[in-house]
Amino acid sequence: MINISSKDNSLIKHINKLNKSAKYREKNKEFVAEGVRLCVDALESGAEFSSLVISENALSKYTDEIKKLSQKSDNSYVLVNSLFNDISNTKTPQGIICIVKALDKPTLFDKMKGSFKILALENIQDPSNLGTILRTAEAVGVDGVILSGDCCDIYSPKVVRGSMGAVFRIPFSVVESIEDFVSNHKSITSYASVVDSNALKITDVKFDDTSVLVIGNEGNGIKKSTVDKCDYKITIPMNGRAESLNASAAAAILIWEMIK
Repeated sequence: MINISSKDNSLIKHINKLNKSAKYREKNKEFVAEGVRLCVDALESGAEFSSLVISENALSKYTDEIKKLSQKSDNSYVLVNSLFNDISNTKTPQGIICIVKALDKPTLFDKMKGSFKILALENIQDPSNLGTILRTAEAVGVDGVILSGDCCDIYSPKVVRGSMGAVFRIPFSVVESIEDFVSNHKSITSYASVVDSNALKITDVKFDDTSVLVIGNEGNGIKKSTVDKCDYKITIPMNGRAESLNASAAAAILIWEMIK
């Protein structure tokens, strides 16, 4: 393992940029996973690491985990504790960071055969919402997730942590447009989730064996042009004075109804 004690080291600058910039993550095809559980999840899910970065304290505290992670990393580094704390993106650093190679496979869903149910997310902007939706999608059993190019970055630290490791396990692909995806995959029955009393109630919908459920932006929902391309409009019936739900809460209800 290589020891690093200077904040001017190129690796330190690289990690800081990966933490802060979606464009930098996209350019380098890498992102940061931090914490023992998250890094081990990545390892067990088959993710590839370009670097393992640990603090001096972690070196003796997580011996077994570090040994496994270092065997799968191209390079391994030990940082003085204060320097690791400076680059950490968590309030209570555990002292382990993995620089993970990008996971998405653009042609993944073109190769899907038989029956499957997938989720399409359009312009989701809150990283916490996206992380929670991915976690829910994995837990309930969604076969894969499509994200529009204007969603927040799936590789942002908040999304990766919020997904609780789902980002490493659930198949996903980033596409330029959900509207185009729906148009180009007419063999997949598409359902647009909307706030519309005239739409089909989600409790009355029987999803086709091969389906895509589209969920839109937190404030504006799905673009009208995308809704128009979908086969069905569906909605969550609500009582009282509630007009809408948080995107991740709505997604949980909709996903459950699609999969059950």
